[in-house]
Amino acid sequence: MSDTLIGLVSHYSPSGQERSAMDWLVTRMKSLGYDDAFIDEAGNSVGVMGGSGKQVVLLGHIDTVPGEIPVRVDNGILYGRGSVDAKGPLACFVDSVAKVGVRDGWQFVVIGAVEEERNSEGARFIADQYQPDFAIIGEPNQWDRIALGYKGSAWANVTVKRGQTHTASGEVTAAEAAVEVWLKIKAYVDSFNTDKQKVFDKLLLTLRGMDSDSNDFEQWAKLKIGVRLPAEVSPEDWYAKLNEIISDSRLEGDCHLEKAGFAVPAWGCEKNNQLVRSLLNGIRSQGGEPRFVYKTGTADLNIVAPVWKCPAVVYGPGDSALDHTPNEHINLDEYQKAVNVLAASLEKLTCDRISSKDKM
Repeated sequence: MSDTLIGLVSHYSPSGQERSAMDWLVTRMKSLGYDDAFIDEAGNSVGVMGGSGKQVVLLGHIDTVPGEIPVRVDNGILYGRGSVDAKGPLACFVDSVAKVGVRDGWQFVVIGAVEEERNSEGARFIADQYQPDFAIIGEPNQWDRIALGYKGSAWANVTVKRGQTHTASGEVTAAEAAVEVWLKIKAYVDSFNTDKQKVFDKLLLTLRGMDSDSNDFEQWAKLKIGVRLPAEVSPEDWYAKLNEIISDSRLEGDCHLEKAGFAVPAWGCEKNNQLVRSLLNGIRSQGGEPRFVYKTGTADLNIVAPVWKCPAVVYGPGDSALDHTPNEHINLDEYQKAVNVLAASLEKLTCDRISSKDKM
């Protein structure tokens, strides 16, 4: 059952270079008996099991961060880029659906999305292509844990410009003014977080970089600021607060905010529904004690869940502490447990009567 995982990891596929892995995965799904498998218009690998009826979309991502790691298996441990983030969960989806097979009145759609590690182009495309009854997003959270929430994110550049002055003038430089702005932003974030007990509820601020330069007449400094957002703060709220802080700084010269990349809001999943109950049952069927977790990162869940508005969770084998590291690896026994968990969960989900609340 690890052939899908090893084969997928063996095809190095950093964002923008997924084609070889995409082709391999489509061929693999066909060999496992999927009714259809193809590459969609966005470049996502898609496998379909079953005809019409209630639909379960299992969305993983096929791209990885850069940095190729030689693929090897050593004492039941698979080493390789993507073994954890997130080809482990994606391969788990492929194998689990193949194990369950066709279920009368149901359709399983397994998607290996592209570009998740950059701007989630694959997920943005499929958000409008499907309207599933249930969604499972593939990210590593260990085989016996279910993730119910991911923080949002927003990126921005703050640029301070000032007229050129003599170095002996004693006037504040653009770089010094930028540092002053950063300290005010950080002070606001520290104040916001004071009464927050859980990391999921806090603003997580990072200074991702700082550049400065000058010419004959002007000097400038740019702050590259990132933040992980709690559910109570939307990207729009955050950008408004940044603009307020910049305006209140009353700096001489020009200071302006530029949004960068794609901002996404945080998303928390409903716990009391048939999908979650089926996964709890699946974990217990393999001798596990299921746990819930809320993550500080951002996933394709944040892209599709607000559009689909169906019961959704995040599941997948692997230790997320190994994401993006040079020692990325996964235990093959854990992978097999996750496949068995998900297969048992899908079997229970498709056998149980769906309540009216779960259809919402």
